[in-house]
Amino acid sequence: MLMTTETGIRLSYHDHGDGPPVLLLTGTGAPSSVWDLHQVPALRAAGFRVITMDNRGIPPSDEGADGFTIDDLVADVAALIEHLGVAPCRVVGTSMGSYIAQELALARPELLDAVVLMAACGRSSLVQRVLAEGEAKLIELGTELPSGYLAAVRAMHNLGPATLADDDLTADWLDLFEASDGRGPGVRAQLRLSALPDRIEAYRGIKVPCHVVSFEHDLVAPPSAGRELAAAIPGATHRTIPGCGHFGYLENPEAVNRELIRFLRAESAARLEETA
Repeated sequence: MLMTTETGIRLSYHDHGDGPPVLLLTGTGAPSSVWDLHQVPALRAAGFRVITMDNRGIPPSDEGADGFTIDDLVADVAALIEHLGVAPCRVVGTSMGSYIAQELALARPELLDAVVLMAACGRSSLVQRVLAEGEAKLIELGTELPSGYLAAVRAMHNLGPATLADDDLTADWLDLFEASDGRGPGVRAQLRLSALPDRIEAYRGIKVPCHVVSFEHDLVAPPSAGRELAAAIPGATHRTIPGCGHFGYLENPEAVNRELIRFLRAESAARLEETA
């Protein structure tokens, strides 16, 4: 389904089922379909209405060829929540999706009921900022690196050691990465936003209930960064899922889904108690 915001931006989204609404936000360069294999069916089975969207920059949402900011992505999510009439909504983000959710929690807390921040941090490391800028520059220059090499770099950067030690499993991931290689202007704009400035002090102002989920072998947002983020957000909790890398929600979906459902159900119960 497509909606058009007041600023004329078209956003693609999918709305699954009934129940308390949960909106899932993807990371850099990822389509909304990454949630379909594991998280959507698990959350639906747990009784939630599940909404997924393609962030600006990922077709069929507008690609944003002229560039965009994190504030634009936050406004897009707010517009979708208002369009569907699902406020206050539970939001689950991963990587850049967590960055969007964190900023939304600051800018529009009335739209949110609870937030899960996976593979999240309050500030990116220097190497992550340099890497993101370099990848964006390669796309801008039209530099064509071998697809197999790019797939291997993505694997090393995003997967845990147990996955990388299994050649058969790694081969499946490499095929997936080669097939999904995105080089458009929207991906370049997302890459430039994927490395966070230092927002730790700002996030001390978040009042929405938050749960930070880190992945043990995440090189992009390591557990230490997740713990720092959770410590900054008043009342936030933190959990590390063992044995996986930055794509932990795909590498160890059973553990991730249990954690999501546990937190979201607990927050739903707390909300009911408050209104009783």
